[in-house]
Amino acid sequence: MTTTTTEGSGATSPAVDKAVLLAKYIAERDKRLRPDGNAQYLQLKGQLAHYLEDPYTPFVEREPKTDHVTFAFVGGGFAGLVTGARLIEAGVTDVRIIEKGGDFGGTWYWNRYPGAQCDTASMIYMPLLEETGHMPTEKYAHAPEILEQCQRIGRQYGLYDNALFHTEVEDLSWNDATSRWVIRTNRGDAFTADFIGLGTGPLHVPKLPGIPGIERFKGHAFHTSRWDYGYTGGDPKGAPMVKLADKRVAIIGTGATAVQCVPHLARACKELLVFQRTPSSVDVRANAPIDPEWFADIATPGWQQRWLENFTANQAGGTADVDLVQDGWTDLSRRIRAKISQLPREDMTPQKMLAAYEDSDFEKMNEIRARIDSIVEDHDTAQKLKAWYRQLCKRPCFHDAYLQAFNTPGTKLIDTDGKGVERITEAGLVVAGVEYPVDCIIYASGFEVGTEYKRRAGFDLTGRDGLKLSQVWADGMKTKHGIHVHGFPNAFFVQPTQGANLISNVPHNLTEGGQTIAAVVRHAVTKGYKQVEVTQEAQNAWVELLLTGFGRMTGAPDCTPGYYNNEGLAPGPGARLAVGYPAGATAYFKYIDAWRTSGAFEGLAFR
Repeated sequence: MTTTTTEGSGATSPAVDKAVLLAKYIAERDKRLRPDGNAQYLQLKGQLAHYLEDPYTPFVEREPKTDHVTFAFVGGGFAGLVTGARLIEAGVTDVRIIEKGGDFGGTWYWNRYPGAQCDTASMIYMPLLEETGHMPTEKYAHAPEILEQCQRIGRQYGLYDNALFHTEVEDLSWNDATSRWVIRTNRGDAFTADFIGLGTGPLHVPKLPGIPGIERFKGHAFHTSRWDYGYTGGDPKGAPMVKLADKRVAIIGTGATAVQCVPHLARACKELLVFQRTPSSVDVRANAPIDPEWFADIATPGWQQRWLENFTANQAGGTADVDLVQDGWTDLSRRIRAKISQLPREDMTPQKMLAAYEDSDFEKMNEIRARIDSIVEDHDTAQKLKAWYRQLCKRPCFHDAYLQAFNTPGTKLIDTDGKGVERITEAGLVVAGVEYPVDCIIYASGFEVGTEYKRRAGFDLTGRDGLKLSQVWADGMKTKHGIHVHGFPNAFFVQPTQGANLISNVPHNLTEGGQTIAAVVRHAVTKGYKQVEVTQEAQNAWVELLLTGFGRMTGAPDCTPGYYNNEGLAPGPGARLAVGYPAGATAYFKYIDAWRTSGAFEGLAFR
């Protein structure tokens, strides 16, 4: 019998029998498996389309655009902003961003729920801090500050001048005769662009759980990404939600969003019922203000790039003498490296290294579960809040008030034992045959992640000779660097997969992608090329290289269901391609920097 004893958060946890623990993990997973996978969630259309309405910015009528721009980018979040900024710096000033929201920000435009903040440290999460001269106010910035940074980038780089807000792309088609893309939108626009970028991201299409009777509820209801402050009172900056003082409120979901907003609801509501299907792992956040004097000392030229590289080196396969960020992500990585370094040289095999990784994860999760016992006063509630899976089976959460919220009078956990809410009635929700009457239902049910790209983007890309992106990617993504796709000239994708694939700090992927695209476009424009496209041979070679790696480190098949592992169903042929550079994120960032600065742009054909 192999056991592991750990200490953490002021509490000592008992020795763990690994076989027993793994059996517990499997049992908890199995009770949550369901045959419908991603189909269990509802697409917000028809009768549910009102959940998509923008409560933040009034819609303004405008004349359709029928002009031409050098570069058009779909998506006004971090991807569009950093790419637009780098293009402007490279001398490509004719940039148009198309965004379905009413302003820049992407997921930070939509997510204004109380308590919303980044889970990765502000110093590395918020893009272009050095370029804009902004000092984050705290280690983990709240949503209003992140949105303000997005707007700051837009103003500083003149990206508002040509932007189209409250606009959704419906068609993108390549015209080979003119070497231009034709962009059509739901606002009647039909304009052209020499180059296009796509950064639609995975966290912008909200979904609802497919609970029977969801349309029958007679009370108030909304999704967290469309928070109704008119109903709750308060505002995104933290003003008290005074209108909930006499309300019974239900929140469905206990993922990253709920972890952040539940403490605020617990303080505001007469009664708060938290409906849980699967608990999150909730580790220490330890948020704190940033000291301006300290910041002035460290913010020397190149500071943010140094911090980015240091975090990645500590967290994702590199080496670093110091840990500048010191958060939950780097803590887990330090533990893993320490375990592996203790192995005798003859035991440095993939199998034994994986076992050491597993030991480290057991220790960490045991600490997280022990932390719950030290905080939550009600024993039964504490047991139900414990996550029985590996930490990277689901998105790790970090918070210093979520667990404490369950000690608040009027706040109650309704654990569904993995089954979810049974049905919704006109008056409330039913779990295990018991009806819970409420005045309001808040859906913290997240966004579409596992659905096909065409559905999430809202359009299909038509490349050379009528080739559809949905056809090319029918069996999985195929690119070079996660940026270039053969058959789609002058088109660039900005996202992590098939590049660094650094999920712990996605903005690092996006900033590198923006720099790379700006370098390629500047080269094409300077040299007078009309088209740039990855060759089939280069794309094939890149995909073959990706497949030599270890594969995905998140969402293993034995994990509890979630968007990391296709809701527990067979992942399909595309999952093996949802990977990153085999040598790790640090190595990829060094590689891509050398690739773009060389000026050779190996694998691309310019015409």
